[in-house]
Amino acid sequence: MTNREVPRMVRKVMVAGLIVLAGCAGRPEGVLVPSGKVAPGVSTVDLLVATTRAPSSQPGVLFSGERGSELAVSDIVVSIPPDDKRKVGQVQWPKKLPADPMKDFSTVSVKPIDGAKAADGWLGRNLPKSRRVLIFVHGFNNRYEDAVYRFAQIVHDSKTDAAPVIFTWPSRASIFDYSYDKESTNYSRDALEELLRAAVNTPEVGEITIMAHSMGTWLAVETLRQMAIRDGRVPKKIQQVILASPDLDVDVFGQQMRAIGRDKKDRPNFTLFVSRDDRALTLSRRISGNVDRLGQINPAEEPYRSMLENQGITVLDLTALKSGDRLNHGKFAESPEVVRLIGNRLIDGQSVTDSEVGLGERIGAVALGTAQTVGSAASIAVSTPIAVFDPVTRRNYNDQWRRLGNSVEDTTTTAVGQ
Repeated sequence: MTNREVPRMVRKVMVAGLIVLAGCAGRPEGVLVPSGKVAPGVSTVDLLVATTRAPSSQPGVLFSGERGSELAVSDIVVSIPPDDKRKVGQVQWPKKLPADPMKDFSTVSVKPIDGAKAADGWLGRNLPKSRRVLIFVHGFNNRYEDAVYRFAQIVHDSKTDAAPVIFTWPSRASIFDYSYDKESTNYSRDALEELLRAAVNTPEVGEITIMAHSMGTWLAVETLRQMAIRDGRVPKKIQQVILASPDLDVDVFGQQMRAIGRDKKDRPNFTLFVSRDDRALTLSRRISGNVDRLGQINPAEEPYRSMLENQGITVLDLTALKSGDRLNHGKFAESPEVVRLIGNRLIDGQSVTDSEVGLGERIGAVALGTAQTVGSAASIAVSTPIAVFDPVTRRNYNDQWRRLGNSVEDTTTTAVGQ
């Protein structure tokens, strides 16, 4: 990096920081003070929350951005306003306390639990008939309450049929503490492994989905790599891994995948949410030596197209999708279509290559350059907000791909927004 580029990067970091801080302006602190009651007509989400953060003495904050000495676990119930009082994909923060449960997210109860192994009772009460568990790992620049309320929103809006568990690691929630947050993910690997093993070793649990966002994807993938090296493979109960806006060096990710399992039959199914207009990952790339971040790749271009196909990784390209996130870093959680897709298909381990994926409209699936509905070139040329890249579909439709030839490839290029 030249001397001229340094001030430019600093300015961009400062602008991004101001955007993030502006989004937090006006929020009261201490929203996790429990009300002890549920208002009529609201929905509630019961979360198991595990953290490596240090406790906070401030009421309603519970845990700070500093590092704790051991894993702490809590049962937190969050109240969500009626559907006609809120927008799907949005966390409605209270402007003042106490929160108005008819308009705001609010905290109903907070109950400490003695360690990850002692969470059996919570699982017994919250494990659905599907026997699925969803474990979420948040990203960079998140306070404890940010992570809790955001995950409550994802669980509610996706209507997922899984017991919701969140792992929250020590983030100082500052755009200027990127390096501290990154080291905090490394600090938390053993604790996340402890939580995963506790879920795996619970007989009632049938399968586990891990969903991680941003810098949390580094923590999730590194923990899986650690488990695979220790045991020879990732436990079979961990079947789905969803990486949203992954803040991962693409070269490092390739090495991680080799350690997790060279044969895709011996490792979980991986799904990526990427967006080439992700401004947060643009900054991360500059900070990290200008190596491509996994969450910003174009999955239709080489070398990524072949890498994804060989690894059997499904990619959902959200570049054309618009959201209220000014950094374009949280589309996976803010888009009603995407959160429903997460709940309807991904956590269930179902294919997302079908022309109908439970969204109430065509998703226009595009599979590594070939269209899911392969009948004519015209069927591909519809511009869609979500493009799906899946190696299985590529194999299934290889004959049609050859017949349609270059004209189809040209229209597919248009469809994925290149």
